[in-house]
Amino acid sequence: MMRLPRFRYLAPKTAAEAVKMLSEEGPGAMVVAGGTDLYPNMKRRHQTPKTLIGLRGVKELRGVNGTHLRPNTTLTELEETSDIRENYSALWKAVHSISTPILRNMGTIGGNVLLDTRCNYYNQNYEWRRGINFCLKCDGDTCWVATSSKICLAVNSSDTAPVLCALGAKLKFQSTGGERVLEAKDLYQKDGIDYLKKKPDELLTDIELPAVNGWKATYWKLRRREAFDFPVLGVATALWMDGETVRDAKIWLGAVASSPIEAVDSQNAIIGKKLTDEAIAEAAMAAFKPAKPMDNTDYAFHWRKEMVKHYVKGTLEELRSS
Repeated sequence: MMRLPRFRYLAPKTAAEAVKMLSEEGPGAMVVAGGTDLYPNMKRRHQTPKTLIGLRGVKELRGVNGTHLRPNTTLTELEETSDIRENYSALWKAVHSISTPILRNMGTIGGNVLLDTRCNYYNQNYEWRRGINFCLKCDGDTCWVATSSKICLAVNSSDTAPVLCALGAKLKFQSTGGERVLEAKDLYQKDGIDYLKKKPDELLTDIELPAVNGWKATYWKLRRREAFDFPVLGVATALWMDGETVRDAKIWLGAVASSPIEAVDSQNAIIGKKLTDEAIAEAAMAAFKPAKPMDNTDYAFHWRKEMVKHYVKGTLEELRSS
């Protein structure tokens, strides 16, 4: 049985109190909401915080208010919000695809946005990792995915991240130094260890969706099992149409790198055009090039790369017929 390491638990009642605690406790502290990712990581000794700041009692960080999603809102609560299902269907599909109903009852939207990167060599118990002499992401100095790599190649496996990037969502962070707003696309960076541009003393306090402005969007997810598994590929596609012509397009790929990837050439292949079979095929091929999955998760990485073409094609065909 894997057990949690010892830690001190603090239970703030307000976001301001949580931010103050985070600042005072320093690098040895972490925040926890649902804990569906952090607690298993702690059992495997990936993270061993001396202090956990629990956010479950901070009511202001939970709920949906128009286009504002509070980060402690559970995934189940988002699933059951009619406005999300009707007007932000791509986000609803992403949320609905995460894990199992039981874990969605606990897991939060904020937790999925800030999800730790994953890897076959990292997401193992302590004894297994010690047997291979640990890895670059935790306790070691070698990335076992590519031993010559100077950075960790663990993969971003958030389902909601590519959707929020595609739609242009904004994220608000609070610290004792004030507030800071980032576009979702600017939060992530291609480093499996330093994967977020979030400062250690910052607390995610709000996720703002853009007002509905005529887009059509969807999310497709590839995984071995249709329940529970993390994505090995996620494709979020959003289109803005002028009649049958694509006025603007956003295509973001998830789970093929340490951060979500914007398929810029794929977008450009259809902007200003009708969604003909030829245009869709060109966009699908263009998305294939920037996808660089590594041998760090389920399925062969070259097959996952091949599937990028099929999934981008599928999302565009779905939106063409919608």
